[in-house]
Amino acid sequence: MPLLYEVGGERRFDVVVVVTAPRQLREARSPYARADERGRRLLPDREKVERADYAYRNTGTPEELDAFVADVVEQLGARV
Repeated sequence: MPLLYEVGGERRFDVVVVVTAPRQLREARSPYARADERGRRLLPDREKVERADYAYRNTGTPEELDAFVADVVEQLGARV
């Protein structure tokens, strides 16, 4: 959710997970990821990572991302 922190929405959730990637990589992966006016209003990724309960820098393979997600799900399941 791109505007989670910007609108104070994180208070509605028990845990926040942030997945980010360098701008150039986001732009290469998706034509919708270009830096436009809307993108400039978002908090910097480093601030989102600092505020998140879990964070992942998505510069690897889909399998590495899947492993991160599985680990987070396991940790959250252990909290119940």
